[in-house]
Amino acid sequence: MDAESIDTAERVPHGGEPDRDLLDFSANTNPRTPEGVDDVYAAALEESRRYPDDGYPDYREAAAAFVGCDPERVIPTPGGLAAIRLAMETALEPGDEALVPYPSFGEYAREVRLQGATSRFVRYDELFDVGPAVLEPCALAVVCTPNNPTGDAADPAGLEALVDRCADAGTTLLVDEAFLGYTELPSAATLEREHVVVARSLTKLFGLPGLRAGFAVASGQRRDRLETARRAWSLGTPAARVGAHCLRQRAFVRDTRERVDRERERLREALEGAFGVHPSDAPYLLCDVGNRDVSQVIADTRADGVAIRDATTFRGLDSHVRVAVKDRASNDRLLAALGVRGDDDGGTDE
Repeated sequence: MDAESIDTAERVPHGGEPDRDLLDFSANTNPRTPEGVDDVYAAALEESRRYPDDGYPDYREAAAAFVGCDPERVIPTPGGLAAIRLAMETALEPGDEALVPYPSFGEYAREVRLQGATSRFVRYDELFDVGPAVLEPCALAVVCTPNNPTGDAADPAGLEALVDRCADAGTTLLVDEAFLGYTELPSAATLEREHVVVARSLTKLFGLPGLRAGFAVASGQRRDRLETARRAWSLGTPAARVGAHCLRQRAFVRDTRERVDRERERLREALEGAFGVHPSDAPYLLCDVGNRDVSQVIADTRADGVAIRDATTFRGLDSHVRVAVKDRASNDRLLAALGVRGDDDGGTDE
């Protein structure tokens, strides 16, 4: 990390509502957690009187099975953002240039800056068309799939083509798959290319954002650099044990995907009469409020007990909010707070 850059960098806004009296639709986390988490956490807390095994064999094995790679390629990290930082720390030097998508997760540009490097911004949906003239000057390129805040996932063939072009250009490709678990699309980890680093987060899909568990996946010398650079005891015992447990809950993942797909479509149909709604493969929807004042829309929903995300903080967006997709009852409260009528079929999301 570049010392001079720290003095000029700033923190960036995120979703997540601290007021527990509000229903939080600003953060895209699962409202449910897998069965057995409490018992696993309690047992792990008792074992926390000793240092964890820094090799994390059980966690690596569970993570590897989840994304389809060899356990040795998994690098445990305290959350997906820690995997992103680790990848950038080992790929960027002061003065380097990085290709960063927009509108997308604001931490990419911040982390690039903290390394003393410069972001070269490109629209996230144009990233897959860039050629050697754009890639060759860049030490690193970032892909977010599904993209946050738009929600659309990268086409696997288009992503693999970009992987090939990055290889030809000598550019490291960082693929952030924080929300890919909500889809059935394959992880870029299955490509097993030495210039590709995948960052994964457990906390979105399994509804445990405060646990801080994630991992990176890399190959060859890149994997060795990440493993050497990661902090010792990079996961606490509760995070490692609960994380491994969650990653093995295939029925929970399947049920979550089905529920989110169903509820996302129901929300989209209800919202598109009042807002411009972007197509999404993720547990959130990006909504254009048009001529309405974004801050007033946010204030009105808060007055009804619901917090939504101000998406104007994302580069390139000036009339947007982002809303999470949760369980049916909560989603109905969101629609009511936005002044939108949902369906009345009386169904459930069970």
